[in-house]
Amino acid sequence: MGFARCCSVALVGVDGVVIEVQADLEPGVPAFSIVGLPDKALNESRDRVRAAVVNSGEKWPQKRLTIGLSPASVPKSGSGFDLAVAAAILAAEERIPAAGLAGVLLIGELGLDGRARPVRGVLPSVLAAADAGYRRVVVPEATAAEAALVPGVEVRGVRSLRELVALLGGEPPAEDPSGGRKPIPEEGPDEAAGGGPRDPLLAGLMLPGAGIDARGPEAGRRLDLAEVAGQHQARKALEIAAAGGHHLLLKGPPGAGKTMLAERLPGLLPPLEPHEALEVTAVHSVAGLLPTGQPLLERPPYCAPHHSTTMAAVVGGGSGLPRPGAVSLAHRGVLFLDEAPEFSMRVLDSLRQPLESGRIVVARAHGSLTLPARFLLVLAANPCPCGRFSLRGGGCECPPRQRERYFARLSGPLLDRVDLQVEVAGVSRVELLEQQEECESSETVAARVRQARKRAAARYAETPWRLNAEVPGHELRTRWPVASGALGPAERDMERGLLTARGLDRVLRVAWTIADLHADDRPGPDHIRLALAYRTGTNRGTRHPRGGLL
Repeated sequence: MGFARCCSVALVGVDGVVIEVQADLEPGVPAFSIVGLPDKALNESRDRVRAAVVNSGEKWPQKRLTIGLSPASVPKSGSGFDLAVAAAILAAEERIPAAGLAGVLLIGELGLDGRARPVRGVLPSVLAAADAGYRRVVVPEATAAEAALVPGVEVRGVRSLRELVALLGGEPPAEDPSGGRKPIPEEGPDEAAGGGPRDPLLAGLMLPGAGIDARGPEAGRRLDLAEVAGQHQARKALEIAAAGGHHLLLKGPPGAGKTMLAERLPGLLPPLEPHEALEVTAVHSVAGLLPTGQPLLERPPYCAPHHSTTMAAVVGGGSGLPRPGAVSLAHRGVLFLDEAPEFSMRVLDSLRQPLESGRIVVARAHGSLTLPARFLLVLAANPCPCGRFSLRGGGCECPPRQRERYFARLSGPLLDRVDLQVEVAGVSRVELLEQQEECESSETVAARVRQARKRAAARYAETPWRLNAEVPGHELRTRWPVASGALGPAERDMERGLLTARGLDRVLRVAWTIADLHADDRPGPDHIRLALAYRTGTNRGTRHPRGGLL
């Protein structure tokens, strides 16, 4: 035959492009070349595929072999084309019938021994295949469960090239002398789950599940809000943030419980909707961070990068086309920046775009791409470099100018996008040692959050929004006005320059969330005053009772 074609997928961020893999055999000096903008990993497939074909008992063609990847203008990277390249070569050699490749898309890496190895990004690749009309997909067996999440696609998992040849040729799979399938060496746990070695930097950003404590002897324990002593105002702010999708700043000394509060926020969020779960799983699949044996992420993710994390690791980057960063790994979940003033100002200011649009655009020399980044931001900050400053005293020796410079690292435009600012005071001895019967559990608070979200979703049923934090200010002011005269305190703050136009819109959004938590039809003066208190971080005479919201 001399020529054959099949299809695979190239990933550009979390979006897939179907690629036609063409194999052409011509008489001449034996050679093997790949054309069509391959990267180094893809160019190295020449050696991997040759060894895999020979070690699988097939004959390597002694001809001039050219592999073309079309469309040639799309950059192609990674080892996920190995199965398609090998299948196209064997079809050109008439070892596989061309009809067996019709309508089939292949994704996977080959080991030198012919073993089919998993790769990153199987889920978005299969989604792209389904959108292009493909209904049959072949992937390594270790990623078959992930690929099967896409509805309407028949997924076949193979363990080796020998098994692929048998499958496409309509033959029974290779068997060992005892009558079973030929054994294939097992892979390590990380490789089997995520497709190759994990990036240790990205892996360090993630807890394995929302609301799960992965540290210490109690690893795997579900975190509960009832474990937080005191901090009743901060707990209420956490509930408002979860109910409306509002960003949150926690200010207070070390040991006050800021990190404990942030770690328990994902446990207040409802499970992901099916389409949201696919979005989140696709991002984590591309990053190679899917947990072992968990092809679908159904809980909101939690991402907490260290303050020394680079710009590329936070917003996305890497050699060639960028990979998802922390803002994308926290998509539909929580991004927690502990010691926020210690982060680079460039990193902090880069958050402004995703906070507004829910996506991040990363431009590099090899191209630019858009990644999803709709997360709930939680910032934690000490009052000063030493952390001991308090209006009531406390042994802080930082000069006033130094305290101002320290907190000024959080720029005004960034803080203007944060709806809730809460002072987290140190826990007193009485609060720490008293019985915690009055502290509500995460389950109790999460139930109120779900009800508040249902009210908001019903109100916005005919719109593209579902959370109060997503609604544009103009729409909120014109289509859903608040009670007459309720905006008086906010309007006075605007006149004094204490509140920007964006700030007023965000006060309205928070007020609507508070009203939803109360099951009120619309915000009144009390809701607006409480929203202003959280917005400015100033107590305006609004009490925060321990048993519930105002």
